Amino acid sequence: MAMLRSSARWFTTSARASHHNNHRENHKFLSPNAFLGSWEAPKDPKEAEAKLARMRREYAKQVKEVRKEYIREMEAMRIEKERKDEARREALRVANEERKKLKAQAAQIRAQERDIAQQQFRQTLLKERAEKFENWRMKVKMHQEKKTEEKESLRQQSSAWIEEGELEKKVVDSMLQVIDL
Repeated sequence: MAMLRSSARWFTTSARASHHNNHRENHKFLSPNAFLGSWEAPKDPKEAEAKLARMRREYAKQVKEVRKEYIREMEAMRIEKERKDEARREALRVANEERKKLKAQAAQIRAQERDIAQQQFRQTLLKERAEKFENWRMKVKMHQEKKTEEKESLRQQSSAWIEEGELEKKVVDSMLQVIDL
């Protein structure tokens, strides 16, 4: 954490230093002022006072012009900064729109893939259900066939059975005949 702070501090310090160096290189100094070293003291104090007042007025005019120029430069810099900021915001907006568009396309593709997977799952389920139903039908059919076979076998065996009229006679005969053991 301390390393992060020191690197951030270094970055801001170097950024300031860079700005300072850039300003120092690009700054245009005014030409030397004609007022400096131009005073020659007149002998009459009233004339000196009038001359000093003229110099002050001229200096005030020059300062006013310098201030106007400074204000124009600041306004131009502000307009340029606003233009750059607007261009940056527009680039960010376009990038965001593109990212949203790509995200929406990706979501749409995922939705299509999900629909395809669900459709395949449904088809697999229907196929399995059809197979199970067919298997159940075959088992029911085999069960029915087995029952039919048993009934047929029973019917064939029943032809060898004893009739009711003869049944009484056989019962009486069997009672009469004692089997010796």
